[in-house]
Amino acid sequence: MTRSLRKPANAAPARMGALTKLPLFFDLAGRRAVLAGGTAAAAWKAELLAAAGARVEIYAVELGDEMTSLLEHPPMTGSLIHHSRPWSTDCFTGASIALADTDDDAQARAFYCAARAAGVPVNVIDKPAFCQFQFGAIVNRSPVVIDISTDGAAPILGQAIRRRIETLLPPSLSAWAALAKAIRETVMRRMPKGPARRDFWETFAERAFGAAPAANDQNAFAHLIDEISTGSTNVGRVTLVGAGPGDAELLTLKAVRALQSADVILFDDLVSGEVLELARREAKRLMVGKRGGRDSCSQHDINDLMIKLARQGKHVVRLKSGDPMIFGRAGEEIAQVKAAGIDITVVPGITAASAMAASFQVSLTHRDHAQSVRFLTGHAKSGELPDDLDWHGLADASTSLVVYMGGRTAPAIAQRLIGHGLDSSTPVVVAGGVSRPTQSSWIGTLAELGLGQACTSFGDLPVLIAIGRTFATVRQAQPRDQASAQITSAAPTRRIAQR
Repeated sequence: MTRSLRKPANAAPARMGALTKLPLFFDLAGRRAVLAGGTAAAAWKAELLAAAGARVEIYAVELGDEMTSLLEHPPMTGSLIHHSRPWSTDCFTGASIALADTDDDAQARAFYCAARAAGVPVNVIDKPAFCQFQFGAIVNRSPVVIDISTDGAAPILGQAIRRRIETLLPPSLSAWAALAKAIRETVMRRMPKGPARRDFWETFAERAFGAAPAANDQNAFAHLIDEISTGSTNVGRVTLVGAGPGDAELLTLKAVRALQSADVILFDDLVSGEVLELARREAKRLMVGKRGGRDSCSQHDINDLMIKLARQGKHVVRLKSGDPMIFGRAGEEIAQVKAAGIDITVVPGITAASAMAASFQVSLTHRDHAQSVRFLTGHAKSGELPDDLDWHGLADASTSLVVYMGGRTAPAIAQRLIGHGLDSSTPVVVAGGVSRPTQSSWIGTLAELGLGQACTSFGDLPVLIAIGRTFATVRQAQPRDQASAQITSAAPTRRIAQR
């Protein structure tokens, strides 16, 4: 059965929320900055102002080691001038900005009032009551500059956010941003405002997160402008992206970048809302999801939709739960898109088995218990166990076996494995909703799995079944009241642990 695509409901356009402060970027190149104080904190601000090209005049009788070192080895941009005297009201004449570092509130107030009287924006370091503006945590990929503010409430949090952002932005971004400035005028002149210009900058942005630009990239982009302006690049592209098992923090950086550049996102039913929140706001989102036991889009319809949208010049992200190359029918999608002459790339994701192993802190190939790991699909197109599985090989006691989509066939799996020689006391873990806040687990043995009760309490959660000696450590880690219980075929005991 084929169902219609589920589209987002119409909603009011997003509006800007309240801002505690208005972020601005102040051009200080060649301008005069007044700084009172010779402390380490003042030295850091002097270096920051000079890095922005300011002519920094420092008023201080005593200098700390940091300030002395800075004056002896000045930054490459801007300039530093030391006046060995206290500040006075005449020092604000012609200044564009004024800063001070003082422990004395009376001095702080005097500096603040004098600067304001002269019409100069003022900041007294670490004294919010005497600040007209604040400094945030800076990510420097100049000319790309990002400033992060917590309105003074939690500077350490701002620094932590800065570190997170820095991991997303390669150092080579500086060179790409400089190249963008060099070619911007040509792009604006040659390409009309609209889809073609945006397509060019999207292509540019994709490259900006790769290697640094080569010396001839400016010529290469000139050719790209020609191609786009003549309409020869009107075909879009497709990216298969692994969304991981659910936790948005398990996404790769490359996956986040793909989501941020998408025009349309075709996502699976199992993709979490937290992952979708990382997508570009303007991207159209269509749920084409496939869930066992439910009506869903046919694979043929999904393939046709990807190709149709790409032929409209769109960047289509096919967002698939877990890793797209593991039980995700990615092979069919890749073949169809390639046959249509459309470029396709794949961004791998963390598969559920890896996330489950991390959750339980279990090595799938612990050398004392397992020399190999095998991933198995729990059902064929018919909904039953596949007919061509190598049960003798799967029943190897030195193998960790992880079964995807095996909730309904779990008893049959257990019976087949036991029938081919795997010890009925082999540890088993069944995990539902791996990596999500709702993750829960059942811990037992292969014999108990065969009784058919292990997978009945997970509701709509996607279920993963892990079988092997290495999972004995999970069992041992459970509280005493969840240790092995006496099992009878009439009333098996379920052990469900919320994680």
